[in-house]
Amino acid sequence: MSISTTKPHIQPAATDVPTRAAALLFQAKVMAHRAKRLVRDFGNGPARLGKIESYGFDVVAGQSRTALWSDGLAQERQLQLGKVQNLRRAAAALDGVAIPQGTVFSFWKQIGRASRRRGYVAGRMLQQGCMVPAVGGGLCQLSNALYDAALQAGCEIVERHAHSRIVPGSQAALGRDATVAWNYVDLRLRSPRDLRLQVQLDKNELLVQFVAREPIATMPSPIDLAFRAPDRAAQSCDTCNEIDCFRHIKPSAPSDRTTFVLDGMTPEFGDYVKATRRSNDVLALPIDGQRWRMARYAWPTDGFNAVHSAPLVTLQRSLQSRRLAAQGAARQQALLHHAEILALALARRIPVEATELCVAQSLLPFLWRNGDLGGRQVTVLMTRLPMDVLQARLDAVLAQHPDSTTLGDFRAPAELVRAEREALDYADRIVTPHSEVAGLFAGKAELLPWHNQPATPALAPTQRVAFVGPTLGRKGAYEMRDGARALGLELVVGGSDLEAAEFWSGIAIHRGTPLQAEIVVQPAYVEDNPRSLLTALASGRQVIATPACGLKPQPGLTLIPFGDSAALVEALRVALDR
Repeated sequence: MSISTTKPHIQPAATDVPTRAAALLFQAKVMAHRAKRLVRDFGNGPARLGKIESYGFDVVAGQSRTALWSDGLAQERQLQLGKVQNLRRAAAALDGVAIPQGTVFSFWKQIGRASRRRGYVAGRMLQQGCMVPAVGGGLCQLSNALYDAALQAGCEIVERHAHSRIVPGSQAALGRDATVAWNYVDLRLRSPRDLRLQVQLDKNELLVQFVAREPIATMPSPIDLAFRAPDRAAQSCDTCNEIDCFRHIKPSAPSDRTTFVLDGMTPEFGDYVKATRRSNDVLALPIDGQRWRMARYAWPTDGFNAVHSAPLVTLQRSLQSRRLAAQGAARQQALLHHAEILALALARRIPVEATELCVAQSLLPFLWRNGDLGGRQVTVLMTRLPMDVLQARLDAVLAQHPDSTTLGDFRAPAELVRAEREALDYADRIVTPHSEVAGLFAGKAELLPWHNQPATPALAPTQRVAFVGPTLGRKGAYEMRDGARALGLELVVGGSDLEAAEFWSGIAIHRGTPLQAEIVVQPAYVEDNPRSLLTALASGRQVIATPACGLKPQPGLTLIPFGDSAALVEALRVALDR
């Protein structure tokens, strides 16, 4: 294995106070080195590598864990937050990159230039012996970790540069560091076998892993790097006491804040946001529903430090949704596509100071894949089952009713399902009014009360039993049909017949609302919005439902297992007093 270890191309200045003239000269040298690198790489430089899924890559060949927060100095807090933001952006660019055997990996070729336009902000960077603010500052923590993990994985180090000073949080004194500066100070390595790069931020650490398909018989021997370690620590505005320096940063302690990244509004979540938001928090929502009288997005906006929206994206989603069928795979695919566009639009509105996020479930997997959750506390507003649980349930129901035209019409892509699961596992708290969803997250779920529904006692029932509908397999339509046939019932049926035109053949049905009956039934496998059941309970009707409807046990409600026609028939017999 060959290793190239070099000093940075530009040495730090002397210990004199930095001047603007010296800084201009330094920048001129930087531009010359950048131009030289462009010429050298033109036509024969390393290529940008693509990403692959993790299937088959499950052997960790090398890894590095480093703390995100290297010090607790209040005056450095803003730059610390900036560093973590820069690590988020770079990690999203590197996570999943495939490094085929013999191929050269280049740090800068993969990440690209760290510019504000691409989401990078000011962090700390070593320049002329001092830690100074610079856009993209802090990425050396990532290059350090890559270098350390690459050595463990047996990679050939094609290019690597040591720091000229001991930087807080790095391993410069041990020779395990690798500095980078666009584009002329790079980290390049060549793998002896196929590897996949995994880069993630959790609450407090940066994790870098090189993952292989199979273990190797012998690990590489420890490497003697044979270079002179830096003999001085880098200075910073906190340690050098040169307040007259033109680069001096005045001490500041930005207040941490929560950003609410939301989609459609429900009364339960509206109350929650209103009760938990603080005066310095930020709200990012599709559109100001209160201003534009759009009830679906009428989130409470008062009391926030800032309110951001993405009205053009939202209007486009609304217009295209109207052209789609009410159900079906095409609609679900379109909804996922627009959720991703909205998530990425709102992600740009999350301030660096946001140490906590409150995220709508519909946007969660896209924010996770974009790297916006790492290093932050996360609360998820959940409206439905996780996709992996939901799809496994639908698969099981489809096996029971293979003739269904709706139970198998859509499944989300596997990588999106996995991203949602990873994000939910990462989240600190799950907030939901749905009792079944809350039960999946014991220890970190907060169960909200369902919003009170208005009672309608003036509407006298004209029938005995109503099926909430619509006629879908996931709403329990097959079990309801079995029960009606077994007991010879007439039914009030709401919604459309989406399973088949003759689905209720042989059963007397009446089209109408559930409140036209004394007994309201929904033996659903999946139900995210049980408003009809809540209204029926408030109006004094008897309700028969499954735990999948999200209601806690209460007077007037009979809970039965989903998929159990016999249990439904027995519950109906009791309710009908037969």
